[in-house]
Amino acid sequence: MTEALQIRDHLLTELETGVRTGEALIRLIRPEDWSYRPQDNMRSLPELVRHLALVPRSDLKIMQEGNAEEVGAIESSLDNETDPELLAAALRESFEPYKAYITSLSPEDLMTRSTKAFYAESGHTQIQWQIETLTHLFHHRSQLYNYLKQLGHELHFSMLYM
Repeated sequence: MTEALQIRDHLLTELETGVRTGEALIRLIRPEDWSYRPQDNMRSLPELVRHLALVPRSDLKIMQEGNAEEVGAIESSLDNETDPELLAAALRESFEPYKAYITSLSPEDLMTRSTKAFYAESGHTQIQWQIETLTHLFHHRSQLYNYLKQLGHELHFSMLYM
């Protein structure tokens, strides 16, 4: 296996950890938690969870040069959803086509094929997009962890790696 594919697989393994642990965090949300917003200038819990669940899918559309309307349609596809099981399933479902796309790329395409987001002036290689998706997902998973801690959930950091 080439080094590029090893890097790809390591990044996918980490993303899978983020998805699995993100699903577990989403499933902890109680009905009374849904009204939580830490501050007026931050996302509410429902806004955060819906966004987290769609990160792989929306990032995939961006890295495949989807336009703002296409990405917006993905971002709004879970509007008003508050069922933790459905949102956890949406995160998993969002990950599967992302993984299929990344694993379909040749080592050369992974490392050298550049695509440009609708909002950017320059492009990124597919491996750079993969790193971006990983950090994007982990950022919002960490936010969810902190929201749940602030809501009084008994959490331990080790659950982010199990």
